Amino acid sequence: MKMKLVIALILMIALCSPAFGQTTAQEWFDAGAALKEQLKYNAAIQAFNRAIELDPQNATVWTAKGNALYNQGKYDEAIQALNKAIEINPQLTEAWIYKGQSLGKQSKYDDAIQAFEKAIELNPQLKEAWNGKGNALYNQGKVKEANQAYNKAIELDPCDCQRL
Repeated sequence: MKMKLVIALILMIALCSPAFGQTTAQEWFDAGAALKEQLKYNAAIQAFNRAIELDPQNATVWTAKGNALYNQGKYDEAIQALNKAIEINPQLTEAWIYKGQSLGKQSKYDDAIQAFEKAIELNPQLKEAWNGKGNALYNQGKVKEANQAYNKAIELDPCDCQRL
C-alpha cells in the first residue's frame, strides 16, 4: 500500500513538473513557439504564460502570445497582449503588425491603419505592414489608396506577391 502511494506521489510530481523540462523563460518561449508552429495554440499560450511569469518584460513573448491568441480568433485578448508588448518595446514592428491584423478582424479599420502605419514608420520595408494597410483601406472602400499600399508591398517583394 505504501509503495503504491509512493509511486502515485512520484507520478504526480513528474506530471506537475514543467513540460519538456523547461526552466528558463527562453526555454518556455522556444517550447511555445514550437507548439504554435504545430497549431497547438492553447499549449503554446500556456508556455508563453510561463515565460511571461519568469520574464514579464519580454516584449517578444508578449507578441508571440498575442499572435497565438489572434490565430484562435481571440482578438480582444490578442490586442491586450500586443499592447503590453508595445508598452515594453514600442519599436517591435511585429507587435504593431499583429495588432493591426487583430483590429482589422474587428472591423476597426482606422485603428488598424494606425497600427500598420506605425510599423511602416519603424520599418518602411515591411511588406506585411503595407499589405495589412491595404486590406484595411480596401475594407473601408478606399480602393485607390488600398492599391497604392498593395503596390508598395509587391514592390518590396515581387516574388511573394502571390502570397500577399
